[in-house]
Amino acid sequence: MLTKEEIKQLLKNDILSLTLKPGTLLSETTLSERFQLSRTPLRDVLKWLALESYIDIYPKKGNIVSYIDLESVEQIIYLRSALEKEIMKELSSQITLSDVQELSDILDRQRAVIEEDHATDQFLSLDDQFHQTMFQLVGREFLWQLIQQSNVHYIRYRKLHMLETGKLMGIWHEHQAMLEYMLNKETTKMDDLVHHHLREDIHSLDFLRKFADYIKK
Repeated sequence: MLTKEEIKQLLKNDILSLTLKPGTLLSETTLSERFQLSRTPLRDVLKWLALESYIDIYPKKGNIVSYIDLESVEQIIYLRSALEKEIMKELSSQITLSDVQELSDILDRQRAVIEEDHATDQFLSLDDQFHQTMFQLVGREFLWQLIQQSNVHYIRYRKLHMLETGKLMGIWHEHQAMLEYMLNKETTKMDDLVHHHLREDIHSLDFLRKFADYIKK
């Protein structure tokens, strides 16, 4: 039998992967049968998920997978944008051949998965690895981990964002440009690139229309 923590993690994964789409009703009866768990410990799991914004609990409607809160996403993007502009400039002043090789290896793997079907999850993982590595190389790993703590809306936004045709290749090209700018110490070009890389679609009307059913009204 699964523990409450294991059940919570499974449900988190289902929500983050959009297997459970925003607005989906989580029936206590169905979940109890799925996990062979009685109602009382199951409600503990649901309360934990609600505290972390994975679901919303309504007295009469039940347990609903949370809609993507674009205001929350915008706040995370604002924070990441401010941090990464400074991190790229700092890294450019001290980047070594070893650092370049480490980032290049990640980009090579990212380029390889673009050709694969249903590669979004792998690409997203490597996307995180690329950015996290930049934080690590300048000794700012704590700040990266801090950003990850409020990520349920942002992760789902990014998954939808990457479903656009040609989007993965565009992101990869921007990663390549980031590395080139750092290697060549082209600090004057970094702000615009980071701004575009992180904020391009957050206010796109096309994005808002296409995924209206996923977004908090």
